[in-house]
Order: sequence, then C-alpha cells, then structure tokens
Amino acid sequence: MKIAKLISGKKVETISSSASIHDLVNSLNTHHVGALVVSADGKKIDGIVSERDVVRAMPGKLDQLIGMRVLDIMTAEVITCTQESTVAELMAIMTERRIRHIPVVAESGELISIVSIGDIVKAHITEIEVERKALADYVNS
Repeated sequence: MKIAKLISGKKVETISSSASIHDLVNSLNTHHVGALVVSADGKKIDGIVSERDVVRAMPGKLDQLIGMRVLDIMTAEVITCTQESTVAELMAIMTERRIRHIPVVAESGELISIVSIGDIVKAHITEIEVERKALADYVNS
C-alpha cells in the first residue's frame, strides 16, 4: 500500500524552531500528536521534535528546560518519505532507525503530511486482513 492512501486528508502540524518548550508541549497536547515538524513556513522542513525529545532533554536540565527552545532539542536530520513510498518500506525504516514519525514530502521537498508508526501498523494490519480474507475466499470456493 502506498503512503498516498494513508495521508489523504491528514493535516500535519508544525512549529517554529524558536518556539519555547512550553509552547511545544502545549501544541503536542492541543493537537493530540506525538511529534511536530519544525518549519518556519509550513513547507520547508527544518527538523522534527517529539515527546521523546522533551523527555530526553529533562534529566539534569529541568531547571534549564523553561528557557530552552525547540531548536535546542529537535532532530535536524529528518528522514522523510514520498507519497509513493510503501507501508513495508516505512515499517522497515521505522524499525531499523527506531523512529515513530516520518514527514511526507513532495518531489520538490515541500512538506505534505506526516505518518506515525500507528498509521503504519494499522495499514499493515489492514493489508494482512485483506490477504487473509482473499485466501479464505479462494480456499472456500
């Protein structure tokens, strides 16, 4: 299954690299997401920041966290995919790289959407169920 099918109508939330950690946490909570794409204009990807990044910034730095910005904790080297990528490809990348969110970009590199490991697992289960049903129908016919 192509990623294009998963992202139909799915909006991606972004945040500025200069935003405070407080703004980041509020945005993650407000949008009920686990990661935000860091972008100044909503098109060019500057990085990605997740709940995991916030937690990793905390040990020994709780007193400094209030003064920190998204730029201080984000991942700058972002792994992306295209609409033509497949669920199987992303499942392999996410497992190998231990990442839970991958932004989807156009051929021009412009941000289109984002997929999570939950999206990928759900799609994979759907694929398996369709195959199981097709096999059962074949055997029963």
